[in-house]
Amino acid sequence: MYKDKKVVFSGIQPSGSLTIGNYLGALKNFSAFSEEYRCYYCVVDEHAITVRQNPAELRRRTYDTLALYVACGLDPEKNVLFVQSHVSGHAELGWILDCYTMFGELSRMTQFKDKSKKNADNINAGLFTYPALMAADILLYQTELVPVGDDQKQHLEIARDIATRFNGIYGDTFIVPDAFINKTPAARIMSLAEPTKKMSKSDENENATVRILDDRDTVIRKFKRAVTDSESEICAREGKDGIINLMSIYGAFTGKSFEEIEREFDGKGYGEFKLAVGETCADALAPVQAEFKRLSSDKAYLESLMAKGAAEAHHDSLRTLSKVRRKIGFTERPR
Repeated sequence: MYKDKKVVFSGIQPSGSLTIGNYLGALKNFSAFSEEYRCYYCVVDEHAITVRQNPAELRRRTYDTLALYVACGLDPEKNVLFVQSHVSGHAELGWILDCYTMFGELSRMTQFKDKSKKNADNINAGLFTYPALMAADILLYQTELVPVGDDQKQHLEIARDIATRFNGIYGDTFIVPDAFINKTPAARIMSLAEPTKKMSKSDENENATVRILDDRDTVIRKFKRAVTDSESEICAREGKDGIINLMSIYGAFTGKSFEEIEREFDGKGYGEFKLAVGETCADALAPVQAEFKRLSSDKAYLESLMAKGAAEAHHDSLRTLSKVRRKIGFTERPR
């Protein structure tokens, strides 16, 4: 679609402060795609409003998420960085794809079930049809590859099903996207308080989550409080979920294997290991935080990035959207 480059798409909601799980599992690795692929990295603010948001906070976090994209190494000259609601094609294609998505498919989505339990007073239609909008995000750019975590695989599968169904009715229209799943331990960073549960930016327990923008003292304090076990050996063994999580984090920041970590901390206690993980994490986040601080203080620059990205994304989306409109029988828009 774009100078013979294949397309990568990914988006992050501005619905909370991003964690080291977001950083290690996704953001830190996104820049590696930019040489080989045409990359679209979106701040998916339309998805965020399936849960009630404070408007001022949502606006602030939208700017912050864009700034973090750049601070984490995404070059705006090599990647299309934009805000979802700035490109009307997402919502338009989302509605069209709603009409090609089956009720039964949506009702099986585990994320809908989970969020419905957490937001019992606001089980809205958008929460239910969220996967169709996510499919639109992906299919709008003829995406070949979507970096996803295990918790999003189900949504990519429904996007593939929607694309296949639409193509079956109208002929080849959408590329059917594939998942890119990071297989390294860093792909699934777990909660520091409940190491059998994925680290979440929406966790109400602040000690469970290390955020990219946490200051050094906070980062170290959280790691010192990390849940481990009653043993003392630092090794990757069944039943040692907390230690394995800390080893995964330490390995992701240092590049060391579990075997190397076990040798490094042989005979040392959990306290020393937790401190080392905390200090290593804080050291790695420091340059990201410094760059974020510089970028977030320049609102005009961030708005120029938003405008540039939206213009590129809008231009690139029109080819797909025009094709879809024509195939389903919509009349041409007046010029």
